[in-house]
Order: sequence, then structure tokens, then C-alpha cells
Amino acid sequence: MGAVWEGASRKNKKFKALRMASILKKNTQIFIKEEQVILRLKQGVWLYFLLLIFEGALRKWILPFLATPLLIVRDPLAIGLIIMAWRYNIIKANAYVIGFTFFTLLSVCTALVFGHGNIMVAIYGARIFLFHFPVIFIISKVFYKADVIELGRWVLIITIPMVILIGLQFYSPQSAWVNRGIGGSTDGAGFSGAMGYFRPPGTFSFTTGNVLYFSFAACYIVYFWLAKIPVNKLLLAGATVALLAAIPLSISRTLMFSVGLTLAFAILSVAGNPKFLLRFMLFLFLGFLLILLLSNLSFFETSTAAFTKRFELASENEGGVSTSILKRVFGSLIEAFTESDNLSFWGMGIGMGTNAGAAMLTGQDVPKFLIAEEEWLRLVGEMGFVVGIGVILLRVIFSLNLVFKSFYTMRKGYLLAWLLISFAFLIIIKGQWAQPTVLGFATLSAGLILAYSKTEFESKKS
Repeated sequence: MGAVWEGASRKNKKFKALRMASILKKNTQIFIKEEQVILRLKQGVWLYFLLLIFEGALRKWILPFLATPLLIVRDPLAIGLIIMAWRYNIIKANAYVIGFTFFTLLSVCTALVFGHGNIMVAIYGARIFLFHFPVIFIISKVFYKADVIELGRWVLIITIPMVILIGLQFYSPQSAWVNRGIGGSTDGAGFSGAMGYFRPPGTFSFTTGNVLYFSFAACYIVYFWLAKIPVNKLLLAGATVALLAAIPLSISRTLMFSVGLTLAFAILSVAGNPKFLLRFMLFLFLGFLLILLLSNLSFFETSTAAFTKRFELASENEGGVSTSILKRVFGSLIEAFTESDNLSFWGMGIGMGTNAGAAMLTGQDVPKFLIAEEEWLRLVGEMGFVVGIGVILLRVIFSLNLVFKSFYTMRKGYLLAWLLISFAFLIIIKGQWAQPTVLGFATLSAGLILAYSKTEFESKKS
């Protein structure tokens, strides 16, 4: 009897061991599969970044005959990222995604019933919140601090040839190949500047992309000067020179204000973390020396003169620097409420306020704003007062949440998210998301801020 019991006990132990081995093997396979999925999603995010930077180059120089479909070249990628992340439970719906999805689907219905009635225009407008906004949380889930920093190193690398390109565009006539417009147009892609010079677009479709890129790069350049992160010092110095040269070459006051805002955020971070003070002072000293060096170069003198002239002309038309800033930042916020009496309660229809939507509705290729150029007024005009204000409030809450997260990580000694929010805050809260490049930078920067701001527990969990 004892032998039988002992044999049964051995079989039971063997069965348990086999079962444990099977469970362990299954869990290992699941873990490996999840790691493979995360790797694919990371690669997708990198592709999203590259397409954001070089989408305009594809539309102007490489594939001009596909200029129109390439406008939404990142949309299929965004859809693929969402499907993969959802299928493998990498991300879950949160309050922001649910809220924007509800408002968007409701707006599609009202657009078809009470608005423009064009399903393609409605879908184009809906893609902003349905396809791109969720990518923010995919980036935050699959990227870690090291990934966010590595992307910054590539930003430094791209910055140098980018400033060479905009220098060529600045000094070349609009008929030159380097200044070709969308679809290979010989009319030129530059936008009116000053003294006969045009604002260059770089690799982007329009000058807005160039301004956003160098504003984005400024955050990383300041960060690498302040933080003890391994980076090639010659590359960092070259990127710094490129940024300083890009400000006058861009003939953009927005870029100057954006870089100034990033420096202000850096000063606040130094005040909260005195250990960065010495490096920040060194950064300012080197920056001053580089400006003195550049000011003796003829190409820099010419671009600076054009930039100064543009500054003077804009100040005359808009009533000075402070008035211009107040108008740009707060003007549309006020108009969204004061001008709403002239708009339909249900809105004119989602997508109608975009340039592509306007082209589909009017049959004209010339970009125009059927509702408004300012973002908040466009949202209220498209979606109606109630839904539009709901979307605006969600964007405000989300933006403030990013500020709090980045401030918290800055207080712990991690500066990058705080510097990135200096660039991202305004384009997330009131940036023209109807413009694909602005939408792309808002999506990318918000995702990077959330990824960098993750706690150690969240990083291990994800």
C-alpha cells in the first residue's frame, strides 16, 4: 500500500512539475511576444517622427505627383499603431480618448445632419482625434527615458543639415529647385518675409513646420547643455550654431519667442535645481560667443537685417511686441466665445474648417479658411458651441496635466519634460491641429513628455 501511495505521489509531483513548466513556457512566450510588439510599436513611432520631418520633402521633391495623398501619409501608420497596441492590450482607453472620441463621433453625426453633409470632409476632420490623439498614449507606453533622449540625439544630427537647407532657400530665388512648392510647383514654397527675402520651409510643406522643428530642437539643445548626458560635444556645438543661425534665417518672430520661452523655463529649472547653475552659465556664455562670431559673417548680417525689418513691419501693423504676443495667445481664446453668436448651434460640420476640407467642399485648390484660422474659433465653428467648448476644455485639462507632470519630474532633477512643455504647451492647448504638421508635433511632443515623466514603477510596469 505504501509503495502504491509513493508511486502516486511521484506521479503527482511529476504532473505538477510539468504543469509549472508548461505555465512558465507559456508566460515566457507571452512575454517575448509582448516585447516584440513593443519593439514594433517603437519602430512605428520612429517612423512617425521621420515622416513628420520629411513629409514635405516627399511632397515637394521626391514624389511630387503624390503630393495630395501624402498630406495624410502618417494616418495609415497611426491607425496601424492603434490597432496593434489595442490588440495586444498595450494601451487602454482613458478619459481623454473616450471624451474626444465621443465628441468627434457626435460631431460627425451633426455634420451630416445639420452641417455640410459631406462624409469625406467629416472623416478628414474626425481623423485628428480618432487617429492621431491616441498615438500620444502609445508613445508614452512604449518609450522610456532613454528612448526620448535618443530621439533628441537624432534631432541634433538633423538640425545641422536643416539649417544649411534653409540657408540655401533663404538666398535662392523662389523659382529654384530647392524652393519648389507642393507638387513640384515652381511658384515657390517660401512665405513673404522682408527686404525681398522669403521665410524658408526647410523640408516641410510650409514655413510653420520649420519654425516648429527648430523650436522643438531648442528644447533638446538646452537640455543636453544642462544635463550630464553622454553626447558628442562637437555635434551639440554644431546644433547650437544651427539654432542661432536659424532664428534670423527663418525671419520668424515665433521662433525667437519660442526659444526665449524655453530659456525662461530653463532658468526656472535652474532656480529649482542649483546644481545646474554652473552648466547653465557656461551655456549662456558659449551662446553669447557664438552670436558674436556669427554676427561677423556676411550671410548672418543679411538674414539678421531681414529679420529685424520683418520685426519692425509686424510691430507697426500689430501694435508692438507685447500687443502681438497678447493677440496671438489670447485673441483666439476670446474670439471663441465672443464670435460664437454668429455660428450655428450644431456647428457647420467637422472638417469644414480645415484647408483640405475647404478644398473638397469648394472644389478649389487654393487654401482658404471657410470658418476661421484660429483654432478655438474653428472648433466652435465646426462642432457648435457646446461640443466645441467641450473639446477645448479637454485640451486645456490635458495640457495642464502635462505641465504638472513635467514640473514634478523637473523638481526631481529630470529636466527634459519641463523643457519640452515650454514648446508643446501652446500647440497642444491652441495649436492649429487642422494643419497636419502642427498636429504631428503636438502628438509627438505630448507623447515624449508623458514617456519621460513616467515614474520608475510605471516604467517597469510598461
